[in-house]
Amino acid sequence: MSVKLKELPVLERPRERLINVGVENLSDEELLSIILKTGSKEMSVKELAAYILSNLGGIESLKNINYHEVKKIKGIGEAKACMLVALSEIARRMNRKVASLMGVKLNTPLKIFEFYKSKINDDQEQFYCIYLDASKKVIEEKLLFIGTVNYSLVHPRDIFKEAYLLNATGIICVHNHPSGEVRPSKEDINLTIRLKEIGVLMGVRVIDHIIIGDDKYYSFLENGKI
Repeated sequence: MSVKLKELPVLERPRERLINVGVENLSDEELLSIILKTGSKEMSVKELAAYILSNLGGIESLKNINYHEVKKIKGIGEAKACMLVALSEIARRMNRKVASLMGVKLNTPLKIFEFYKSKINDDQEQFYCIYLDASKKVIEEKLLFIGTVNYSLVHPRDIFKEAYLLNATGIICVHNHPSGEVRPSKEDINLTIRLKEIGVLMGVRVIDHIIIGDDKYYSFLENGKI
């Protein structure tokens, strides 16, 4: 017998968990449960979410679905099928925006700012790392941290491990200040110094660290701080 969401303890319900522990800490099943809102006659919303993910082959498959394919899944009617296909299209469009950065030669902080100012969520602090090849073309970008960036959790090993795996020769760090103020904090400065020092040892140049605020930015490179 399936357990309905309202029968779960309040703190175990997906929506309440999102509010209390943060969206980044929810499972794929919980995230999909929030989007679906309701289950079917035979399954709770969490069971339906798990069933959909199992049928499609995981969360990554959502970006490649079509209406007729989804409609065949047990428990999915017209409304839920449309909802999932719309979500899939949103994911594809977002990926196209990210993909447009790949292979681009980033030669000015302004160019980076213009790309990220509409990409970064103003309400949450986000920390990106852009990995570059020897000609300063983008190999890949990674969103490393989201929420309140705790600098004790920003591990250089995570940043440089990716650089090693991607055979990158340079990196550019980008993060935002939800307050809108772009002046670097003491923690911003200390982290940048630390990354630069480790980069020298690793043979990976830390080219810039850019802070984005209210339609403006601060570049450590432009200000001679790196």
